[in-house]
Amino acid sequence: MRHDEVIIDVRDLRMRYGSTDVLDGVELQVRRGEVIALLGPNGAGKTTTIEILEGFRNRSGGDVRVLGEDPAVAGEEWRAGIGIVLQSWRDHGRWRVRELLAHLGRYYVPYGVPGRPRPRDTDELMATVGLTAHADQKISTLSGGQRRRLDVAIGIVGRPELLFLDEPTAGFDPEARREFHDIVTGLADLEDTTILLTTHDLDEAEKLADRILILAGGRIVADGSADALAREVAGTSEVRWARGGERFVHPAHDATAFVRELLAQHDDVTDLEVRRTTLEDSYMTLVHRHETAPESRRVLEVTR
Repeated sequence: MRHDEVIIDVRDLRMRYGSTDVLDGVELQVRRGEVIALLGPNGAGKTTTIEILEGFRNRSGGDVRVLGEDPAVAGEEWRAGIGIVLQSWRDHGRWRVRELLAHLGRYYVPYGVPGRPRPRDTDELMATVGLTAHADQKISTLSGGQRRRLDVAIGIVGRPELLFLDEPTAGFDPEARREFHDIVTGLADLEDTTILLTTHDLDEAEKLADRILILAGGRIVADGSADALAREVAGTSEVRWARGGERFVHPAHDATAFVRELLAQHDDVTDLEVRRTTLEDSYMTLVHRHETAPESRRVLEVTR
């Protein structure tokens, strides 16, 4: 696999509803094998962007290439190369897990691209997402976490090169969320699947994504790893300590040097704590900056 290969290439993407520009010149690239998290406040255009990339919505302007083709006109063979996991979808609750997955897998055979792997074996697929023990269970009786595992199985049954995940863990309890993260990590690391996910869970984005894109004001306003965004946006850590019954707080660009000097000068420091800038801090700063000053067109791009 070529990991420098660009499989999503978006240039000057625009989307207008009536007189409102929801997307106003979005630019983004995704390379093969990456896990990308798309963040943004409600109404920023995340879902619109994803639906355009999936070929479900026509854009107002700009150039979009996904797996080398324009999603707006791509055919069935192109669709066989992508997988989609929606927030929720309706199905027939009377289907059993194994029979539904086997049924859906048969749809991919006629559209197989020469040299492309065939659909996943049903038993292998259930093992991958942890549903083997529920193979003969009716879908209507699955728990929320099991149901979400089935959603992922449906999304990857055709061995997609590119997988879209829309709010994948909404409503999950902590254990189900952790198990789902393991599945996503395995797909990316072991099977070289490229993944683009939207989420409101900043902790989830930080754990899963190689790169984070922040959409605000109709544009991508930041592009980089969670750590890099945190360093570049706020630039400081917060050092807290107590001494002589008093508590102190100090912002420091170099927290290590500050703490070293603090301890060298005082031997009675207690409750020492260093709080680094978080992804949440960076996210809130960037969104606020571009919502209050939409004329700013600079994209924050940082290395991993």
